[in-house]
Amino acid sequence: MVNQKGGVGKTTTAINLGAALAELGFRVLLVDLDPQGNASTGLGIGREDRKLTTYDLLLDGANIQDVVRKTAIEGLFIAPSTTDLSSADIEMVANEKRSYLLHDALRQGGIDRYAFDYVLIDCPPSLSLLTVNAMVAADSVLVPLQSEFYALEGLSQLLLTLRDIRRNANPDLRIEGIVLTMFDSRNNLSRQVEADARENLGEVVFRTVIPRNVRISEAPSYALPVLEYDSASKGSMAYRALAEEMLAQQGRRAEQG
Repeated sequence: MVNQKGGVGKTTTAINLGAALAELGFRVLLVDLDPQGNASTGLGIGREDRKLTTYDLLLDGANIQDVVRKTAIEGLFIAPSTTDLSSADIEMVANEKRSYLLHDALRQGGIDRYAFDYVLIDCPPSLSLLTVNAMVAADSVLVPLQSEFYALEGLSQLLLTLRDIRRNANPDLRIEGIVLTMFDSRNNLSRQVEADARENLGEVVFRTVIPRNVRISEAPSYALPVLEYDSASKGSMAYRALAEEMLAQQGRRAEQG
């Protein structure tokens, strides 16, 4: 989940898309690469339980199996983070393989024991070295886009960064899709942002939109995905629909190539 803007729904989407995939029977790892650690908190991993984190994975060569934690959601695991990760950018600069640390960590032999179907990476709200590590390690990028006036403006720099990563480090990196978040169908601005996004970006924008929904906002305070907090809410149904749409897209791509 990448977007250099904060507050666009990256962490919320990472948690709930992960929960929706797990609900469908997939084994999912969520890598918390944000020093704020909100994905870890939102999945019930208290700070006292984060003995080893993504900082240790990147900077100290920790074994993946010592970092990965089970969550209360069957099939959903997390590599948690803490504020220690806030110094990672500075510490990685001197490392010759600074852009490949996460790539290599996620390809340790120890990860095979988990048989993950999906690895989701929750990036920090910046185009930092941590975000570069995520893009180098990933197969694709999913971009949450808040339904607000300046939403599309920040995409240009993100797309330039993606192009640079493809050229220099990960030629197979693709855009999984752009998902509109905090969408209010009663609001003219939300509808206009959606129209502009679909006109300018075409099929890369998911048909599913994530509504502005009080249940989505409440769920993190209970350390639960909205799918567990209120399974029948509009937010839960939207994230299930997003998971289904993403899987359908991947199936079509597999058939084509």
